[in-house]
Amino acid sequence: MQNGGPRPAPASLQVTATGGTVALVFEGHLDTVAAGRLWRMTMRAAGSTRGQALALDLTGVTQCDTAGAVLLLTAEQTHGGEATLCGASPASQALLARVRSITLAAGRPQAPPGEHTALSAGDNPPRWLWATPLSWLDAHLGDGLAFLGETLVALLRAPTQRRMLRLPDFAQLIDQAGVRALPLAALLGYLMGLILAFQSAIPMRRFGADVFVADLVAIALLRELGPLLSAIILAGRTSSAQAAEIGTMKINEELDALATMGLDPMTMLVLPRLAAAVLAMPALVLTLDVAGLAGMATVMMGFGFPPVLVATHVTGAVHPADLLGGLFRAVCFGAAVAAIGCWSGLATGIGPRAVGLAATRAVVAGVVATIVLDGVFALLAYRLGL
Repeated sequence: MQNGGPRPAPASLQVTATGGTVALVFEGHLDTVAAGRLWRMTMRAAGSTRGQALALDLTGVTQCDTAGAVLLLTAEQTHGGEATLCGASPASQALLARVRSITLAAGRPQAPPGEHTALSAGDNPPRWLWATPLSWLDAHLGDGLAFLGETLVALLRAPTQRRMLRLPDFAQLIDQAGVRALPLAALLGYLMGLILAFQSAIPMRRFGADVFVADLVAIALLRELGPLLSAIILAGRTSSAQAAEIGTMKINEELDALATMGLDPMTMLVLPRLAAAVLAMPALVLTLDVAGLAGMATVMMGFGFPPVLVATHVTGAVHPADLLGGLFRAVCFGAAVAAIGCWSGLATGIGPRAVGLAATRAVVAGVVATIVLDGVFALLAYRLGL
């Protein structure tokens, strides 16, 4: 007896095959306990029916909760084909539709990309349209454009929402993005200057042009490698941290709390991080350029060239336009990397792995975006003769 009434019948599963259709017949209370007990049996039966029609018969099910709905939807995913729902009550159908929508919204596809499955009931079966690579790209492109639009709106509204912009927090963001990254930028720049000088000296020595290694390394650092390596440092250190921080705030419902208090998360969280990255990138680039030139000078002096000769070649090879062009690229790279990090944090899903996935996505997307932008700038510079 339970609550004065009869104890519900324990759920059971029977597998029947009729005319090429395999039916999973459930009976009794399909609740949490029953789902756990029948899980392996159901998945084994659903997986063995690949290539055949699958039917989920719920005629004998007296009650179905969320765990039972997850069991049914996962069985269809395991089957990988088209499943037909038979004998389900209207309440069970509504619950299945609700669980399906929540699962899809959480970004967890229930079938391999490109496959189409269906959970049908009656003459008008609702279809599950699984994400193809094109639809995945469309969804992420739409999310990115929406984020860009919200950022622009927040930027335009920033003068009227200055109370949400706190100077101590902004100073801390600059410290994390720029000041703490300076030692890494200096170390990486010095080593890169050493490596470039040594590798360039090998072919140029054949023609007796060792002294022009200084010209080559200086131009490469100021125009290309300085901004590119600084952006990679920013993506690895800062963008991933921003994605993890904002993603944790989203999982802990702190973003919803800010919105409830009338505070705009875009203005309070995204804009300061974008501004901090844009301001920190020129300092990182200058530090990396100077350290790289110092590494190159170390190698050149090791080859027997005096420092005055090295400095003369560097000043004759590079121009202020090279440095300014590198700083402009750095600002664009910093804005792109920071924006991707914030977007990844705001797009964090549900579950313990979501924050790690958001950080990984921020780093990978930030590096790819930096390389793509660098290619675009290189093409424009070639076409314009810069």
